Amino acid sequence: MYTKKTYSTIEMAWWTRFESFLFLFIILIWVGAYYFFDLAWLKIPWTPLALIGTAVAFVIGFQNNSAYGRIWEARKIWGGVVNTSRTFGMFVQDMVTNEYCDDEVTDVMLRKEVQVLTYRHIAWMTALRHAMRAPRSWETTVRHRTNQEWEGKPPERGAELSKDLEPYLSNDDLKDVLVKDNKQTAVLYQQSHHLRALKEKGLIWEFSFLQLEGVLEELFTLQGKSERIKNFPYPRHFATLNHFFMWIFVLLLPFALVPQFGEIGAQIAEEHPIMGDLFIWLCVPFYVIVAWIFHTMERIGRTGENPFEGTANDVPISTIARGIEIDLRQNLGENKDAIPQQFPMKRNVQF
Repeated sequence: MYTKKTYSTIEMAWWTRFESFLFLFIILIWVGAYYFFDLAWLKIPWTPLALIGTAVAFVIGFQNNSAYGRIWEARKIWGGVVNTSRTFGMFVQDMVTNEYCDDEVTDVMLRKEVQVLTYRHIAWMTALRHAMRAPRSWETTVRHRTNQEWEGKPPERGAELSKDLEPYLSNDDLKDVLVKDNKQTAVLYQQSHHLRALKEKGLIWEFSFLQLEGVLEELFTLQGKSERIKNFPYPRHFATLNHFFMWIFVLLLPFALVPQFGEIGAQIAEEHPIMGDLFIWLCVPFYVIVAWIFHTMERIGRTGENPFEGTANDVPISTIARGIEIDLRQNLGENKDAIPQQFPMKRNVQF
């Protein structure tokens, strides 16, 4: 049985196996050519290569910090969605009452109004997560063949938004939402109109109405922050140049590394001829390790640039939204059998 750390290490090695094989092929060609064809003259000094490597390391570090910042901000935004959603669910249950109503309605009608408001909020989360999963031209990480190997995909991929919204909206509301470009915004507008209608009937006290509108304002803020990350990519000139710089360093590295091992082997050969003759092949694992580290760190940065793309390393907004739905509907008193189950994990991945 693997521990979590061992399992993660194995998955990381498997995730980058194609690049590792490429690095192995590159260095075997170089070492073979140097060993069999006496290419000792084909080398470059370490100083310019060290300068390039240092620059690449700084750029990769900057990219990874920026990518981590985007992921962490996205996670905080959806953490805010969780907290605000629970607050909204609590408010509507306790603020929709007959206390200030001239023409009282039955408890059944009150519960119905609360359910409509709660379900519409779930519809807002559904529309928002679908919008966040919509593909963008700069989101290319998911197309990588090793990312496509994971058993599972975001539930929004291949699902129709209209079908996912049907359980939560009335026919009229659904038709109104589907004709809008920004469907999550349309749902919040409907929510505000409904709250105003309840306030005019006296089912919501005016002060409670202001509080509920404040919650909707917070939801708009969270939605806007989420859309900002989705619609504004990590600057492409940074990402593209970083990728090119990394490959320049990886391809130039054998020019300095192989001759260095050859020189060390020549010194060893004075006392141990066989060991010295074969010492140059020790360059192979060292090159693969160095190239793998630089490439993997750069790829991790690229993977984290778009936290809503739908890869295994992104913010699991589908799982978060479904968890909120389960909480809200359980607190409505619904039977567990009527509430959708949480989206399943595949290979320790949540979407």
